[in-house]
Amino acid sequence: MKLSGLHIYPLKSGAGISLQVSEVESRGLNLDRRWLVVDEDGRFMTARKHPRMVLIRAQPEPDGALLLSADSQTGLQVAPYDGAQTVEEVTIWKDECGGVYLSQEADRWLSDFLEVSCRLVYMPDEVERAVDQDYAKVGDIVSFADGYPLLLTTKASLTDLNGRSTKPIEMIRFRPNLVVDGCEAFAEDDWKRIRIGAVEFECSRPCSRCVLTTVDPSTGIKNADGEPLTTLKTFRREGDGVLFGVNLIPRSTGEIRVSDPVEVLD
Repeated sequence: MKLSGLHIYPLKSGAGISLQVSEVESRGLNLDRRWLVVDEDGRFMTARKHPRMVLIRAQPEPDGALLLSADSQTGLQVAPYDGAQTVEEVTIWKDECGGVYLSQEADRWLSDFLEVSCRLVYMPDEVERAVDQDYAKVGDIVSFADGYPLLLTTKASLTDLNGRSTKPIEMIRFRPNLVVDGCEAFAEDDWKRIRIGAVEFECSRPCSRCVLTTVDPSTGIKNADGEPLTTLKTFRREGDGVLFGVNLIPRSTGEIRVSDPVEVLD
């Protein structure tokens, strides 16, 4: 098996960036979901409710700045966190964690694009948001991702899904960080520990998928037929949810790259 895809999503619910190489940190891939859009009450916003968020491209710059762009709007460069801003409390799901408000200009840019009052938040290195202790170890941390540092999917599982559906779905709908090629469909369900290159990961639990997978990343519009959830419900249901992919927690750190070997350790 090998790693065939490597992706980050610097702004939660924003467009993804495909990479050839990335650094695995304790909270996930470097720069993955370190920026977040929140409402006036400091509560996180996602494309589940605001599907046009998937059209926002957020490109981290070498100096720590963030370049926001969208086809319908003039781009904006957001200055980097410099340590002078105050860390304030924001809410993501049931978690209260620290975040830094970066720029009133960025707030206006996002509010204009999404047509709702909102603000941009950054997670500095000193903020440590814990992973759910029911599925992790003490000290495990995560960025502004939903709950786990990384998400892995496999090409074979997508091929299986598309073979059952009348409407083929591209992998980006599932917003993976890592894509693996060379295994059987849904083999990842049974993995407990893997190594990619020299970095080891714990496979915490299968990922329950939500309505965000129905949003077309090229248009920001939800599929009226509910795909891919409609097909997944026919053979991947667990309780009230449907499963696709597996959540990972790093058990070491280091560099990984596309074409690295993937080994199942347990």
